[in-house]
Order: sequence, then C-alpha cells, then structure tokens
Amino acid sequence: MRTVALVDPDGHTTDHELADPPALYPPGRSPRSRIAYAAAHVIPRATGDNVPGAPADVDWDSTLAFRHHLWSWGLGVADAMDTAQRNMGLDAGATRELITRTAAEASSVGGALVVGVNTDHLATETATLSEIADAYVEQLQFAEDHGAGVVLMASRHLARAASSAAEYEWVYRQVLDRAGAPVVLHWLGEAFDPQLAGYFGADPAATVLRIMNDNLGRVRGIKVSLLDAGREVDLRARLPHEITMFTGDDYHYVSLIEGDGQQHSDALLGAFAAIAPLASAALQALDEGDVPGYRRILGPTEALSQQIFAAPTSFYKTGVAFMSWLNGHQPAFAMVGGLHAARSLPHLSRIVRLADAAGALTDPALAAQRWNALLAVHGLGDRVLA
Repeated sequence: MRTVALVDPDGHTTDHELADPPALYPPGRSPRSRIAYAAAHVIPRATGDNVPGAPADVDWDSTLAFRHHLWSWGLGVADAMDTAQRNMGLDAGATRELITRTAAEASSVGGALVVGVNTDHLATETATLSEIADAYVEQLQFAEDHGAGVVLMASRHLARAASSAAEYEWVYRQVLDRAGAPVVLHWLGEAFDPQLAGYFGADPAATVLRIMNDNLGRVRGIKVSLLDAGREVDLRARLPHEITMFTGDDYHYVSLIEGDGQQHSDALLGAFAAIAPLASAALQALDEGDVPGYRRILGPTEALSQQIFAAPTSFYKTGVAFMSWLNGHQPAFAMVGGLHAARSLPHLSRIVRLADAAGALTDPALAAQRWNALLAVHGLGDRVLA
C-alpha cells in the first residue's frame, strides 16, 4: 500500500498516494564538475538510553552503513559536524569514536571524507583564547592522525570569548599554523546556532577574507552556511583564487552550485544526506553539460530542503533523520538526545509530501508503512487507510 494520511496543523487529514521515484543507479564515480560532500547524521541504538543529556549510544552498524550509502552515490562524506548533532547530543567521546570509525571505513573504500574540528570537548563553557586555540589543535591533530580532512567549525567558546575581529584572527592563525594540511573554514550563521551570533566580529566577511589571505596555503576552502545566497555570492567573488567556496545554503543550493557562468559553489550540505541519489544524478547531468537535466532533477528537492531546514533551523537534523528512516536506512525514527521530538507531525507530514513530489522516497511502500505507523502511535490510526 502506498496511500498515506497527510496531516495539517488543524488536525485534518488528506489521503495521498505516493508516486514511483525516478529510476536511478549508483554512478560508480564521483562528480567531475563539482566537489560534493553530504553531511551525515548519526543513528542511535534503538534500545539505547538516548535521552536528553545522556551520552550518545550509537548504532554503529547503521551509522556506518549510511556513510557507505553516500559513498556509493559518488558523494563525499562530511562527518562529525552539525548534522551529526555536535553541540546537540553527540558528546566528545562519541565524536572521537565516530571520526575513528568513519575514517577507517573511508580508507577501506577510498571514500572522500572531511570531519569537523571544534572545541566542544572543553569541560567549561568559558575559556581563554589560548585555551581555545589549544583545544582546536587537539581535535585537529586527532582528525589528521586518522587520515581525515578537516573542517574548522565555528566554536561557541570563541563566540563567547572574542571581543574583536583581531581576536578571531589570532586564534585562527594559531590553529592554522599547526595544521598538517589545508583545512576548510566554516562560517555558520546564527539561524543554525543562535549562540554564534556575531561570530567573526562586526564585519564577518572582511574577517574571514583576512584569515584566508593571511594563511594562504593553509586554507583549502570555506563552507558558508548563512541561508543568504546574495552574501555567499558576494564572498565567492572576493575569494583568493586558491580557495574553494563550499555552499552550506540548504535553501538555495540549486542556483549556487550551477553558478552564474563565471563562478560556482561546490557543495557541503546536510540536504544532500537526505537526497543522495537525486543529488548524485543531478551532478552527473551537470558533468555532461545537461543544465536543464540538472535543474529538472535537483530543482524539486529545494522545496523539500527548505521544509527540513525551516525555522527554527537548528532542528533540521530531525528532518534528515526522518528521511533516513522513511528510506530504510535506520530501524527507528530516533535520534541521540531525544531530538526526534523536535518537529511536529504537521511539519513531518509536509516533508512526506515534498519528498514524494521530489522523487526522494526510494521505496514508497516502505515509506507509507512507516509514516502511517507513526501516525497510529500518535493516536491517529483511525485516519489511516487499512
């Protein structure tokens, strides 16, 4: 059965028949025209004590299988970042184990991998600039020792401690001086994490440009997650030619990746974890110069992504895990820290409708069975067709 009950905010339901997805097949190679990483989430052990405040109890088999799913579609994996619930349930010990395990799996299949480096293992919420720099370096060296590329994430500790652009630049210089290979910087907007308001100072674009220009050869690229395409395009035009722009804009990635005829953004997106087959097919079309095909495949996914990343955007991870569950990549709709409860049934219902419209439900019968069962658990079983 493929009939689902879609629920609106007033509690009304509408029957909807899920459509067949497009026939897509793993390409056997990575895209040629663009670099593309999907930011992966972690899957909790269904019977684990994954309640708010508890250490993460991870289902490692399912979590690593999901990464192999992404690699099979020719995408790189960005791990141990926000999508994996850094600062929202994934504790420091689990983060290190995740990096260790994923790096070993990447090595075994030749999969592209970058991992997040932060200061979130510090025991206190406040720290000096020197302590913050040392904390960054500790995690950076751990990642490098395991053969992973590095994304230098925005630090809540630094957001609290820095009082000027110069202090941000000082910390980043200390860290980059000790990096063994070029890293990707990350400019994460406050929509994703309100605690990062004011990050990089009063003129953040000017600050990150100075950091990159002062550390050429140590910076591979920058991931910009502002949900503001205009600001990304403006910064992209001002980047040193050695620096790659990785879009983290889950609202406007279709046009940003396509580019303006002069420049384009590469991809490092949480959205791509939810739509890996479609993202892969669209980028393969772009490789062949088939821009209309690229837009036809990827365009409909943007409305889905905008729903997953809707305000409050910091809870987007729930939608990524929900899509993973609907598509059979995890046994339960569950998240570490109990975060699967962060979105309402009407919000999830809209994800079902938009995922169907985009062709992102790879097994409609399974998706229908799981969604209808979730409605029944929430007391809406009488709304679901038998």
